Amino acid sequence: MSNQRVIDKERKRGDYALFTNKLAWVIFLVLLQLGFLIYAYLKFREHYIGIQAFMSFVSIIVVIYIINRPINPAYKLAWCITILFIPVFGGLFYLILSVNNTRRKFRKSVREAVIESKKHLHQDDKVMSHVEALSRHAAPQIRYINSFAGYPVHENTEVSYFASGEEMFIAMLDELEKAKKFIFLEYFIIHDGIFWNSVLNILKEKARNGVEVKLIYDDMGCIRTLPSDYPEQLRDFGIECYCFNPFKPTLSLRLNNRDHRKIMVIDGVTSFTGGINLADEYINKRKRLGGYWKDSGIMLKGDATWSFTVMFLQFWQHLSEKNIDYEKYRVEKAVNDHDDKLTPADTAESLEEFDKPYSDDAQSFGNGFVQPYSDNPLFDGVVAENVYLNIIHRATNYVYITTPYLIVDHEMITALTLAAESGVDVRIITPRIPDKKAVFMVTRSFYEPLTKAGVKIYEYVPGFIHCKMMVADDRYAVVGSINLDYRSLYLHFECAAYLYRCRVITEIKEDILDTIDESEEMTYEYCLKLNKPYRLWLSLLRLYAPML
Repeated sequence: MSNQRVIDKERKRGDYALFTNKLAWVIFLVLLQLGFLIYAYLKFREHYIGIQAFMSFVSIIVVIYIINRPINPAYKLAWCITILFIPVFGGLFYLILSVNNTRRKFRKSVREAVIESKKHLHQDDKVMSHVEALSRHAAPQIRYINSFAGYPVHENTEVSYFASGEEMFIAMLDELEKAKKFIFLEYFIIHDGIFWNSVLNILKEKARNGVEVKLIYDDMGCIRTLPSDYPEQLRDFGIECYCFNPFKPTLSLRLNNRDHRKIMVIDGVTSFTGGINLADEYINKRKRLGGYWKDSGIMLKGDATWSFTVMFLQFWQHLSEKNIDYEKYRVEKAVNDHDDKLTPADTAESLEEFDKPYSDDAQSFGNGFVQPYSDNPLFDGVVAENVYLNIIHRATNYVYITTPYLIVDHEMITALTLAAESGVDVRIITPRIPDKKAVFMVTRSFYEPLTKAGVKIYEYVPGFIHCKMMVADDRYAVVGSINLDYRSLYLHFECAAYLYRCRVITEIKEDILDTIDESEEMTYEYCLKLNKPYRLWLSLLRLYAPML
């Protein structure tokens, strides 16, 4: 047996052991709680004639409460159908999930940390004035992100785009080797292998040499890949580590709020984000789904990295339960020396260009404007979705999207179909090889209404596409961790960077077009050819799309 086969076999054995020792026990204990509640209800019903009527009344009150909550209508529909289908137990089940002491403490701690962190984020008025002079379209988007997410827009930031995990992996290692002061990492998935071990070896060396190294990973994301005592193991190497939102055997909606962000910050100058986690499938050293794993990301160098530094520290404050000296990690702002400085003539020309037909002039752009931001499910507003909607509504020529999951609400469907029906070239790339079969089926259920309106949908044939990107009109783009599905848009903690007039936007567009060349278009005619029982099944699945 080859060495590689032995390694793969041992890894699978390790994954299985982690799974059975951790997740299985948690699931067992949660089911035990459910069983106890059902048993208690049945016993009560035997002795109290009015208990069934009372519980049904509770369910009706809960449905009224849900209907009046300021949440997405699709969630309301899914929960109301569930509760009314099992009226005696449904309302109680929702209350147990929602009214949970640990969830209240979790929400309070995260909210306090985020509010504290925003004291260290300030918009440079000169940069904002520059944006407002250049664009009637970008300025409202940037003001929205600044007002509702609290993150400023930056100049003086060099942006590099990576069209694959393999490219970004090399750049990450190179930048980590240069670290002199601190390294921050925050990831949804970390898995033992070539990728993580290469990073970890550098982190150990840097920690020995006095570099401050901090790591946050999500417990649900790593429940099959890391042992429960992993933070203690890393601390032995001088690496500070916390596990975000530990997966506990309690019935709580808190389990839905995962840290899906991907952040690497080095010395407060360099930062990485995108769809790439620290696992071998992201650099195609591990064939998880049997095909090629297509992913992407960006590297920032300059002022905009401060936003990712603050983003990381807000969670560090929540997890460590200690006050953070944010200013300790601030780097002095760079001198404005990029090559698209504003002049009076530029201002007049730029304001006019958005009233003219679209023209491909992105090559003339410099480093442009970069606005990192995060989305938080514990605050009002859905920043991640609204940023996407703003781009779609303001597009005049094209909108290209890559996402591993296409599970969207009425607002997003309306925006996409309206853009397509208005003559905007709307294209979406999804995977041909799924990682979750039920989610894949729900994704396909949205093909018919979108393609009917003229949206072009492509499935990436070589394998699984994990990129989370949107690019429009050669001027605007978003790259980050945000999928086009309910979990990313409404439940997870997410991050991304909004780019305006950056050279790399052309690279992002070209990469997407190259990916389309390797994809198969899923036409409206194809959707109509599917047998009617299967189409009916897809329609039923869409009812519970918010819960997948």
